[in-house]
Parts: sequence; C-alpha cells; structure tokens
Amino acid sequence: MEKIASFKVDHMRLVPGIYVSRVDDVNGTEVTTYDIRLKRPNFEDAMTPEVSHTIEHFGAMYLRNHPQHKDDIIGWFPMGCLTGFYLVYKGRLEKEAIAELILSMMKFIVDYKGNLASMGFDPESCGNYKLTDL
Repeated sequence: MEKIASFKVDHMRLVPGIYVSRVDDVNGTEVTTYDIRLKRPNFEDAMTPEVSHTIEHFGAMYLRNHPQHKDDIIGWFPMGCLTGFYLVYKGRLEKEAIAELILSMMKFIVDYKGNLASMGFDPESCGNYKLTDL
C-alpha cells in the first residue's frame, strides 16, 4: 500500500490519510482503490459501527451524485476493521483532486441538516436503518 506521495507504508505505522491501495487494469481501464484511513489501526479506537454505517450512506450518496466524479465512482465501502473506507474509482486522481473530493464529502456529512431517510436510512432502503450516529 502506498501513501499518495508514492512510498511503501508499514501497516502498523499507518496514520490517517489517503493512500493508493492498488491500481488495476480492467479491460484496458485503470481502476484505482483508495484507502481513506480515518483512524490509526491498532493505536486508536476504531469507529463505532453506527458511525461507519452513517459515513458509508452519506459518502455513497454524495459521491454517486457528485457533478464531476459521479460517472467514475465504482464504489464506497467501509473497512471491516472500522478504521476507514475504500473508494474504488475509474481512473486515477491527482493527490490534490482526491484530497479535495474527500474533504468536500466530509464537509457535506458534517454540515448535513436534512433527514436521515433522504440518505437511505429507512426500512425500504437499508437493512439496518436504525444503526446510525450522525
């Protein structure tokens, strides 16, 4: 796994940040998996499942509707260890662009004033819609 600055990182020394986890060629198209690390693994408390689930929903909604990036978003997934998320992206963004995208998404989440149902937290849209912590 490499940090955006393109150097190898020891998993036990990972700090919060944005990393390029892998770059794959899928039928001639570059697909980049970004590791969006929010917590330092094994050194600080992980997110609660409620927080992770909430960021998953809000992040997916934001990214799928982003005017510039929506067609290149393949997926937004929580890490099972509850220390961050994976963003799978068609292509590869410059470090400034991926940082801007993630920071604007986090600002959207922090500033959100609407209802949770509009983010997919309702019985028809989510299998565990009460598991939230905004």
